[in-house]
Amino acid sequence: GFSLVSGELRTHQWCFLLFNVLLFHALLFGADFVEEYILQPTPGVYTDGTVLDVRERARKLDLSGTRGNESQYYPITNPNACLNSDLFLLTIVFSSPSNHTQRNAVRATWANQTRVQSFAVRTLFFLGLSPSTATQETVMTESGRHGDMVQGYVNDSPHGQAEREVLALRWVVAFCPVARFVLITEDSVFVNLPALGGYLLGLRRHPEDLYLGRVMHKDTPDRDPSSPSYLSPALYPDRYLPDYCARTASVLSQDVVRKVYVASAGVRAALPADVFVGLCAWKAGVVPTHSARFSGEKHIHYNDCCYRYLFNTPGMGSEELGTVWADLGQEDGGCSLLETYYVPCESIRPP
Repeated sequence: GFSLVSGELRTHQWCFLLFNVLLFHALLFGADFVEEYILQPTPGVYTDGTVLDVRERARKLDLSGTRGNESQYYPITNPNACLNSDLFLLTIVFSSPSNHTQRNAVRATWANQTRVQSFAVRTLFFLGLSPSTATQETVMTESGRHGDMVQGYVNDSPHGQAEREVLALRWVVAFCPVARFVLITEDSVFVNLPALGGYLLGLRRHPEDLYLGRVMHKDTPDRDPSSPSYLSPALYPDRYLPDYCARTASVLSQDVVRKVYVASAGVRAALPADVFVGLCAWKAGVVPTHSARFSGEKHIHYNDCCYRYLFNTPGMGSEELGTVWADLGQEDGGCSLLETYYVPCESIRPP
């Protein structure tokens, strides 16, 4: 009798264990499905007059006639960077003028791609002004050599982040309206263009109102008047900021670039770039879409299975970029779903 009861207990235990394993995998591997189909923002019904006005002005916005005068905004204009009328994804990489070594590392690695699944992609560096004449001369030489730089008349400082963002978006509207999507990132970020491009190509909805990244939820405004990122209650009175995408990487559809640019006229504050874009998107009625495949501010220690899956990883120096690129450039090492999801990336150090 005891052995029979013991056997039944073992059977129940095994069944319970198997159920939990199956449930865990269903939740684990269903994450992308949940994100794409459930966490997508629903189409808005816009009744706010300000939102409607921003969206209408963005729809009519046309800067093509101003191209001849854009040199007043950009010492390096690069007007022919987007001649490909079939451009799928334009990547804007923010960089400081003195970071030429890091830019060269980005050029030699993930930015050295012109196509994703036969769709055209293009990477450009966007710089502010350097107070050093020698550095500025070096930047001009570098631009002439590579042809992949745009520079705006804005100080290269934390206080100029919002203005730099506005100039970058204005450049896209004026000189690259053909790009279907625009990725905004930094030169210290590794970007997995094949993974991101594949995701964008697989979207099952019309690619409008897309503001995609790692969404920051219920962040609080900086109310310290002495802080460089101070946000006055007069400009934004609410307790929490609107949801916004972390600064290390975010994707805007072309229409959102226009909407954010138009809305920026009403958000004149020296805010961090990601908060600034989030506020502008909110004023335009654009809701950010979250994807856990953006790593946000957290540097994920190297593991090729994780890096093949993630869209971006921040905090990369030039040498680490080269190491990761060389490894990921090899044949896919046969990463299973278990390896991709199970391996604790945080505990693995770069080789």
